[in-house]
Amino acid sequence: MARQRLGLLGGTFDPPHVGHLAAATEARAALDLDRVLLVVANDPWQKTAERELSAAADRLAMTEAACRGIEGIEPCAIEIERGGPSYTIDTLRRLSAPDLDLFLILGVDAAAGLPTWERHDELPGLATLVIVERAGDVPPAVDPAWNVVHLPLNRLDVSSSDLRRRVAAGRPLRPYVPEAVIAVVEERSLYGSARS
Repeated sequence: MARQRLGLLGGTFDPPHVGHLAAATEARAALDLDRVLLVVANDPWQKTAERELSAAADRLAMTEAACRGIEGIEPCAIEIERGGPSYTIDTLRRLSAPDLDLFLILGVDAAAGLPTWERHDELPGLATLVIVERAGDVPPAVDPAWNVVHLPLNRLDVSSSDLRRRVAAGRPLRPYVPEAVIAVVEERSLYGSARS
């Protein structure tokens, strides 16, 4: 049986946007991955002190909506189901299998922060690190134990924090967020407004 190639793009996804989807689809195509999972953090422990997060169920519903109709890109609730703080090491260990190659997909900022992650020294043996780099990004120095792939991607200047501010200010989410995600935002009155 052929080995499976599985990509993992973790995040808060509050909300998921076209930048997330572009990174996932580009990684899948460039690295010949069978699937890419958008892993929704339950408690992103490095962010919870910064701001109030949308409920995990809402973030998962938006991520499910974002993935709808995109072949090979799937939502993943493994960290929500596990509960507690979301540690990538636990997710990689849970998904590891003898017939599976794992690819951890990160942006430049997240890759630069790897030394602050829980049990970061155990991560390189579990996955290949895929660093998504946009024009002008400076690749971070990473632990030489990693097998690293650098993946260039066209710059999409969109961030979840900007999108939350747009909704609160009554500005549209289109074209930065898929229509199905906008429907969830409106249905659940997320980010301080039912209109986007």
